[in-house]
Amino acid sequence: MAINRDYLGRTFPESAPYEVSRVKIADFADAIGDPNPVFRDRAAAQAAGHADVIAPPTFAIVVSMTAGARAVADPGLGVNYAMGEQRFEYSRQLMAGDVVTAQATITDIRNAGRNVLLTTRTEIRTVDGEHVCTAHNTLVERGGAG
Repeated sequence: MAINRDYLGRTFPESAPYEVSRVKIADFADAIGDPNPVFRDRAAAQAAGHADVIAPPTFAIVVSMTAGARAVADPGLGVNYAMGEQRFEYSRQLMAGDVVTAQATITDIRNAGRNVLLTTRTEIRTVDGEHVCTAHNTLVERGGAG
């Protein structure tokens, strides 16, 4: 099944609120092998000028993939991705105590040789509407062009 290009520009419903916790941040920092104390120790984070423990920059993938997965998993889209890349644009760091939502939009579907590249933009905001981060994810469907 080919990717349904009619989905280009489609925005999907906002995700349920996600609470960023110190434990989740520390677990993520452990998983990526980053020993920075601002990801684990509130006093270290405060000494660095933050109100609380902050999340590593790539932590936003945890939030954005929930929203993006709903877009990619939509059966009408017809995508079976193999790999991808990501980048993030921050207004401020995610930190312990944030409660955020994410909303994904499919921003590009294009052929690249025998592959199809599907790009999503996910806006991550606090439940009060403050922009925290925009995540850009590109998924590659190998052999999907045609």
